Amino acid sequence: MIDFTKYAGPNLGGVVNKLLDDRHSDYLGIKMDTPFTRVLVLLILGAAFSAFYRIVYGLGASTNLNDYWPWGLWISFDVLGGVAMAAGGFIIAAMVYILNWKKYKCIVRASILNAFFGYLLAAISICLDIGRSFVIWHPMVMWQVNSIMFIVAVHVVLYTSTLATESSPMVFEKLGLGRALNGVNRCMVGIVLFGVLLSLLHQSSLGAVYLIAPSKLSPLWYGKYIPYMFLVSAIMMGLSMVSFETILTGKVFNHAPPRDVLEGLARGIVVIGCIYIAMKVVHLVTGPGLGGLFRYGFLGFMWLLEMAVGAFIPVVLLMKKANRRNLHVLFAANILVIVGVLLNRLNVGIFAVSDFPNRVGGDYFPSFMELMLTSGMIAFAILGFKLCAKYLNLFPQTHH
Repeated sequence: MIDFTKYAGPNLGGVVNKLLDDRHSDYLGIKMDTPFTRVLVLLILGAAFSAFYRIVYGLGASTNLNDYWPWGLWISFDVLGGVAMAAGGFIIAAMVYILNWKKYKCIVRASILNAFFGYLLAAISICLDIGRSFVIWHPMVMWQVNSIMFIVAVHVVLYTSTLATESSPMVFEKLGLGRALNGVNRCMVGIVLFGVLLSLLHQSSLGAVYLIAPSKLSPLWYGKYIPYMFLVSAIMMGLSMVSFETILTGKVFNHAPPRDVLEGLARGIVVIGCIYIAMKVVHLVTGPGLGGLFRYGFLGFMWLLEMAVGAFIPVVLLMKKANRRNLHVLFAANILVIVGVLLNRLNVGIFAVSDFPNRVGGDYFPSFMELMLTSGMIAFAILGFKLCAKYLNLFPQTHH
């Protein structure tokens, strides 16, 4: 192992050495120097180059955004989708620390860590997407409480900090900082309560952003209840994301996934999925009507596609008890929900607002740098999760 005290001094170097000392911490036998890891590093380097190029030369030179398409992939996928994928963090934290459902304790750290990476990447995307990235700190000192964008910005900062605090016990355990660990643990219930409040508000406020665009967002998605539909779909996706990563990490890191936990998550997906389907159908019937699916052509097809993939099919699959116990079926259902909700965010953020810019001659498809940055940030989250799984006690049930 490299001795970082030579490069970062005795204090910081000693902390890094202790964090990366795998003699007593690598419970899962994870190998870091693999072809997959090298691909992740290359993607991260590509993203770093894209971010640097965007900061130096601006949005116009690095993206295909314009006055007609002010928001694109970074907002629709990285922010709207990334934050929805992070919803599992506050759900599982609430189950464990507030409701005291002890059987979910084995996945709470991984769920919170996944949420932390999701919000961290969303924060980076927001920073790069605004015109003047270096003034991203302004909302913290220049309050505008009547602005939904101000609410979104404050929620991102506060909840990212909250998730970092919720994840800190793993680091304190590794470093042997008993007093700091005890202090955080004593405050954990209050921290989680604050995080749940922030996340509920933030998941819905992202939908509320689109209430300011009634003339641009298609009636198939626009409505006064869009904040609640964003929240409910995020909860459904959060449960699916936690289930997905629990099954996946069990296969990759060679430990048995907790079957009772996965069945509980699957039941939650069915309940929340039924609520979401009811909300979407009521909105359709009372709004544009069933005929809107045909009247709006391509958008009607995209509405049906997101609902079929992200709600109808997985809910029907998981209604059967035997399927909830079948890891292959459950894994496939999780993927469908994740893809479907991500498609919903892309529909709202790109396709459903395409009519206006298309009529005035605007067009949009993500540039290579936009795609490279998004890919690199996903790679960063995967590599970060892998590092934490190797060097920290991320899965308490494997600690021996």
